[in-house]
Amino acid sequence: MSKPQDAPKLLMPKATAVWFIDNTALDFEQIADFTGLHSIEIQALADEEVGRGIVGRDPLKNNELAPEELEKAKADSTYRMKMLRSRTDLPAVKVRAKGPKYTPVSKRSDKPDAIAWIIKHHPEISDAQITKLVGTTKPTIQSVRDRTHPSSSTIKPRNPAELGLCTYAELEKSSEKGLRAQGKDPAAVKAERAAAASQTAQQNADNEASEKSSREGIFSGFDFSNFMSNMGGNKDNG
Repeated sequence: MSKPQDAPKLLMPKATAVWFIDNTALDFEQIADFTGLHSIEIQALADEEVGRGIVGRDPLKNNELAPEELEKAKADSTYRMKMLRSRTDLPAVKVRAKGPKYTPVSKRSDKPDAIAWIIKHHPEISDAQITKLVGTTKPTIQSVRDRTHPSSSTIKPRNPAELGLCTYAELEKSSEKGLRAQGKDPAAVKAERAAAASQTAQQNADNEASEKSSREGIFSGFDFSNFMSNMGGNKDNG
C-alpha cells in the first residue's frame, strides 16, 4: 500500500501571510490555516510587531493557491483554503485581487495616518471597507479610533489616495457604498461636503486677508520720515 502524498508546504509562509494581510480581509484563522502559522503570529504580522521587512508573496501568481479558493474564503469566513499540490495543478493566471495592491514597506508607517483621515472625513466608511482600502486590520483601526495605537502621539490624518495606499476611485466608491448603507444619497452628501469645504476655504481666505490688512495698517501708520530724521539726529549727537 503506497503512502499518502505529503501535504504541500508553502515556500515562504510569513511572506504569504503578509500578502493576505495587505491584500485581503480574510480572517486571521483562515490565513493561519493556509500558511501553517499560528493566528497569534498572523496578528503580530498585521500589527507590524514582527516582520516589518518582509515583502508579501502572492500565492496566486506563484501557483500555490487557486483563485476560486480565495473567492470561497472571502465569501465564507469559516472556509479553509486548499493549497495546490504542485505548480502544474493550475496554469498561471493573471488575477487582480480585490482591495489595494501590496503596500511597500516604506509606506506601511503611513497607514495610521490614512486610517485617521478616513475616520475623520468619511465616517460612513465601515471598518471592513477601511481594511481593504488601506490594507490594515480591524484591531489596528480600533486602536487609532481610541488612541491606543503606539503611534497615536504622532498620527497626522492624511488622504490615503495621496499617500498611494488606494486610488481616488476606490475611496469614492467606498464612501458611496457606506452612504447608501446608511440610507443617504451620495450625490447630495457630496454636494453638502463640497459646499462646506468651499465655505471653509473662503473663511480661511478672509481671515488671511484680514490679518494681512492689519499688518499693513500697522506699518502705514508709522512715520518713516520722522524715524529716519530721528536716526540722523542721533548719529549727529553721537
